[in-house]
Amino acid sequence: MINTIWLMMIVLGVFTGIITGTSAEITRAAIESTNSAVNICFGFIGVMTMWSGLMKIADSAGLTRWLATITAPVARLLFPSVPKDHPALAAITMSIVANLLGMGNAATPLGLKAMEELASLGETGDIASDAMCTFVSISTAGITLVPTTIIAIRAQYHSHNPAEVVMPIILMNILATFVAIAADRFFRPVSKGY
Repeated sequence: MINTIWLMMIVLGVFTGIITGTSAEITRAAIESTNSAVNICFGFIGVMTMWSGLMKIADSAGLTRWLATITAPVARLLFPSVPKDHPALAAITMSIVANLLGMGNAATPLGLKAMEELASLGETGDIASDAMCTFVSISTAGITLVPTTIIAIRAQYHSHNPAEVVMPIILMNILATFVAIAADRFFRPVSKGY
């Protein structure tokens, strides 16, 4: 469906360019945008490599396991339907820790593993369980202590202080996470009918 929408937008843009006589401008803008996208991606390499290396060192030093141990009681509180020693809790905790540390690339496979483990509980068949909905809402709002992508983009565009947005981002992420948890709890009784 999304591919159809993108195709329709492209066809509509080309058709509009032909009708209005701005085909050359549209072509030039498309080429400049692709060049800009490639430059941004290359700009990410240095920052992402640095943070990936630091996170690997933190992981080797036991920081991620320590954070996982600290966040485990919170995970048990947020996911009461998941048994205490179930692998889903470990995957959920590690995904949350990866998000905290700004390791989105690592958080994605951990999140998929967490969803697999939650599905293995077989509570609701093909319908998302309460725990799955809670996990998705927390992961979507996810608190990030080190927003590496934003810092990398700001550094790429020569910001005087690329990290000055870190505190507002953290505050907004905390607020978004609390709103996501509150909304999850508020709408949960409605889902019991399914």
